[in-house]
Amino acid sequence: MRCPYCGFQESKVVDSRPAEEGQSIRRRRECLSCTKRFTTYETVESLPLVVIKRDGSRQTFDRDKILRGMVRACEKRPVPYAELEAAASDIEQLLQNSLEREVSTERIGELVMDKLKPLDEVSYVRFASVYRQFKDINSFMSELNKLLEDNE
Repeated sequence: MRCPYCGFQESKVVDSRPAEEGQSIRRRRECLSCTKRFTTYETVESLPLVVIKRDGSRQTFDRDKILRGMVRACEKRPVPYAELEAAASDIEQLLQNSLEREVSTERIGELVMDKLKPLDEVSYVRFASVYRQFKDINSFMSELNKLLEDNE
């Protein structure tokens, strides 16, 4: 790490501690040349995810957008917000770990439904009805029948 005061290339770490709720590490360093101290922050580099929408357009992945959709599906249902946040974080982590930098909205929708199903079946059906864009009552009923078969 280059010293901001004298430009010397080497320094030693004097103190390290977590910062920003564990998202980074704060390090106090001392220059080996001028002995002045300075602070650096170390964070994990995350590569941006690009979402490919149904119309072919692309936009940057937004975890909050997933969370808002899940909250909307769970409106007036007994699902703790903390569980929805954990599910959204799990989805984001799965996508980051996949090493693919582009992901389709279909893939994200399926992951959301996989997380909602064990939390609350009514919320799952609400989300599925919007996500799958049911055209008529028969397509809606077929999804409900699948849900009933899974419960047996």
